[in-house]
Amino acid sequence: MDRSAGPDTGMPLHTRMLIGFAVGVVAGLLAYQFAGGAAWLEWIVTYVANPTGQLFLRLLFMLVLPLVFSALILGVVEIGDPRSLGRIGGKTLLWVLVVTSVAVSIGLVAVNLMQPGVGLPPDVAAGLQAASAERTGEIMARREQVSLVDVVLNIVPRNPLAAAVNGDLIAVMFFALMFGIAATALRTDGTKSFVGAVQGVYDICLKLIGWVIQLAPYAVAALLFALTAKLGYDILLQLGKFVFTVVLALAIHMFVVFPLLLRAFGGMSPLAFFRAAEPALLTAFSTSSSSATLPTTLKVAEENLGVPRRIGRFVCTLGATANMNGTALFEGITVLFLAQFFGIELSLLQQMLVLLMCILGAIGAAGVPGGSLPVIAMILATFGIPPEGIGIILGVDRILDMCRTTVNVGGDLVGAVVIAHSERGGLPAPELE
Repeated sequence: MDRSAGPDTGMPLHTRMLIGFAVGVVAGLLAYQFAGGAAWLEWIVTYVANPTGQLFLRLLFMLVLPLVFSALILGVVEIGDPRSLGRIGGKTLLWVLVVTSVAVSIGLVAVNLMQPGVGLPPDVAAGLQAASAERTGEIMARREQVSLVDVVLNIVPRNPLAAAVNGDLIAVMFFALMFGIAATALRTDGTKSFVGAVQGVYDICLKLIGWVIQLAPYAVAALLFALTAKLGYDILLQLGKFVFTVVLALAIHMFVVFPLLLRAFGGMSPLAFFRAAEPALLTAFSTSSSSATLPTTLKVAEENLGVPRRIGRFVCTLGATANMNGTALFEGITVLFLAQFFGIELSLLQQMLVLLMCILGAIGAAGVPGGSLPVIAMILATFGIPPEGIGIILGVDRILDMCRTTVNVGGDLVGAVVIAHSERGGLPAPELE
């Protein structure tokens, strides 16, 4: 999620990204219309547009491992802190894992049913498949050679450094989770120093990504120019189908799953909840930031929803950095959409791995400006999907960010209500005026 606008340039980052999107699309369509197939256009795409976009992607790849490693360790340490409401911490962790799993599952079902990445003309699709044939062959070969047992065993890395070098993100995530659990169990001076150092790595990653994300408008323009100059108008139809799929899946999670959870486990009317939570949800939608919304979230949880302060503070504060239902759902849909777009078929087992990586990746990317981008890029590379496809969705990311942030904050508040209800067997009816 994009949680900072970066340095003050007089124009918000999302506005500059929208301009970059428009410039890239319009310039690419004009080039496709009037100079399609020209040698000079191919030269510009090959030596100017693609390298510019690739530079942005390489900078994201550079940061993904230290970012995910440090964020997951800190997340586990915070959840497992014995001073932080021990039993409630366990319930919060269970809530995050279960509800985020449901969210990603909805996304995977939606993208498989609606097939937003399918539908390009055969000649265009064939060109894309040829461009990614080498990567597709590699991933298909790995899929044929690796059994289910191997997949499970490979989650545990023999050599964490080798896993990091090879871009094996799920093995790195497992190692980080184990490190975090051990750091939580050991409360020595040395462990505290280590956690402090990890916090420093995390803070540095935040700063670096804040700088890198400022290049996004130029990367958007370059990547979309390269795509539209080759594909023409067909790419816009695919983009519209992608946006519709994401918004529909987020709406199902927000207005079907959350009300069911409130009724079944929270003892609260969904209508009363949404009316009481309205200030926080509107703030989340307008700011696209769970962190910026946190003060409003805490106020709404305590005053409007009647959640005890100690529970609301713990669940909502942790949720602002770890309970990313909307982000995980968005990551899953994006990965499968781009797999469909580039003609790369993922088996059911591989889609389950995507689900797992999105759950952990959403936690690892939490609190990071544009933090879902490096995680998505790494997952794409893991499954042989060209990561430059991210450029397709960056231009519409602002409106999708607003929607998924609203779902994230809604999930925090629903979690606070459910956990508070389980602790004391009921909550006072929220004020609706």
